[in-house]
Amino acid sequence: MNTRLQSIIAKQRDFAGLMDVAPSRVGRLAALNGQYTEASGFPYPLGTGTRMQTVTGAFAEGEVVGFHGQRAIIQPLGDVGSIACGAAVYANGRHDMIEVGEELLGRVIDAKGKPLDGGPTPNCHGRQKIAGEESNPLDRGRVVRPIDSGVRAINALLTIGEGQRVAIVAGSGVGKSVLMGQILQGIDADIIVVGLIGERAREVSDFVEGKLTPAIRNKSVVVAVTADQVPLLRLRAAMRATAIAEYFAHQGKRVLLLVDSLTRIAHAQREIGLAIGEPPTMKGYTPSSLALIPQLVERAGVDRRSGGSITAIYTVLADGGDLEDPVVDAARAIVDGHIILSRTLAESSVFPAIDVGRSLSRLMPDIVDTAHLAAAARFRQLWSSFERSSDLVMLGAYAAGSDPVLDDAIAQRPAMLSFIQQPMHEIVSLPDARDMLIEGMGA
Repeated sequence: MNTRLQSIIAKQRDFAGLMDVAPSRVGRLAALNGQYTEASGFPYPLGTGTRMQTVTGAFAEGEVVGFHGQRAIIQPLGDVGSIACGAAVYANGRHDMIEVGEELLGRVIDAKGKPLDGGPTPNCHGRQKIAGEESNPLDRGRVVRPIDSGVRAINALLTIGEGQRVAIVAGSGVGKSVLMGQILQGIDADIIVVGLIGERAREVSDFVEGKLTPAIRNKSVVVAVTADQVPLLRLRAAMRATAIAEYFAHQGKRVLLLVDSLTRIAHAQREIGLAIGEPPTMKGYTPSSLALIPQLVERAGVDRRSGGSITAIYTVLADGGDLEDPVVDAARAIVDGHIILSRTLAESSVFPAIDVGRSLSRLMPDIVDTAHLAAAARFRQLWSSFERSSDLVMLGAYAAGSDPVLDDAIAQRPAMLSFIQQPMHEIVSLPDARDMLIEGMGA
């Protein structure tokens, strides 16, 4: 067979192959409202990735986040300054699967999975649904073992179990990030996954360089997205961090998931919800922004099938110090315990500024022994008694001997504050914290 005939046959095969490829729909940019664009003639489902042609001939990435009549609402994932009305909009696959694997350990990545640490793109071979998979509630195991956090007050008074979900709630500048760093130093976990959502760029650098020692970093994955990124990327960063934690838990690993913060995730969903026409409720939160919290939190826990677990700690920013904020209320209702940080204690230089009386670990009675539980209950009783009567005590209006419990609380107050305080780089094990509490309470 001569060369010319071979060329003709090859061209015929190529043409036949092209005929087998289904045509794709190309939409047109019809409107731009703030950070969101609307495309006509683009009948693709939610979560579809998009490429919008710019006036320079390049392409801007985006994702379908909703619909307005016959138009698709698209959240661009970058600058929209070079996109003109009528620009071509192409479908660019789905964004519901991510790459996961051991190659992520020791790395710092963004919401798209791209490296932020200057290293090469992780060559992962595993695949995981970014939004999680539907699971049978009976596949979720019970929390029966305590986990050592390295923080004396938490180990002794608010003992956390392996697979528990905990919220750290406080206003701004009270020490949430510092407490997260202390837990990171002392936690007994195989894998650590950190989601830094909507943080300042400086805080991301401080966290990576100041809190991730070489030993911790080797078993950690950090997913970070800064406050100047679009809302969709903030949501995807939180979901990516959770999906990575799920992958390792499915391998039978004990995973610690730290997410800072749940409030910024709700803010991001609120921005998207308002843009696609959802009705605002209290403080402008849309129904989807509050519904997102249980969807995210419920993905953590004990995996009965693999034996792995995700112990999840979420920080929650109480806007204006309001502990009845809708996000705080929604988080407190779904987690297995909450740690309230007190501005009053922080202003008195008591760190971590844990308000023992208002904090609670719902699973502590199931995972500690009787002596430990009794000593913790006595500590809480004395703490609450002093807090209720502190104004009378400070004014000198309380007569000693009127209330034996309060008398004991006043006498024990300095020792109790000293017990709560812990230097940033000090680690106190769970057995040591238990023994110190029992000894201090005379139990």
